[in-house]
Amino acid sequence: MSEKTVVYPGFFDPVTNGHLSIINRALHIFDKLIIAILNNPQKTPLFSVEERIQMIKQAIKGKPSVEVDFFDGLLVDYAVKRNSNVILRGLRALSDFEYEFQLALMNRKLNRDVQSIFLMTDYKWFYTSSTIIKEAASFGGDVSGLVPKAVNQKLKEKFQQSKKT
Repeated sequence: MSEKTVVYPGFFDPVTNGHLSIINRALHIFDKLIIAILNNPQKTPLFSVEERIQMIKQAIKGKPSVEVDFFDGLLVDYAVKRNSNVILRGLRALSDFEYEFQLALMNRKLNRDVQSIFLMTDYKWFYTSSTIIKEAASFGGDVSGLVPKAVNQKLKEKFQQSKKT
């Protein structure tokens, strides 16, 4: 039986405990998981691609079947290049589903051999998103427990730097 690889794409700015929950659960289904950070020039991230890679690597330490990479261009092309025909997406709310459904249909149009699967987030991460976490942290809110410890520290450092400038 061949190894089954899934690509988990996202912006991961920053990685959250909700993302880690999806990763851990996907590892019960797939042999290998590639976290693929989208390098999107239309977005202005808080953290560079390199910083996001480092934070994710720290968060997944001890999981040899997880790889971290980045890409630009079409996700379906990236998946094929990485010998995968499955894209993993996490869902929180109905609004996520509508957006993700549109993406899945477009990906299906672009390459019918690449499938999208969805995992619902655990109930305790239902209300969290990287955007909300960044916003709370920017105002000095305590986001520990929502992100890995190293990410929490990086958020504090980023927002302390921005207050100085």
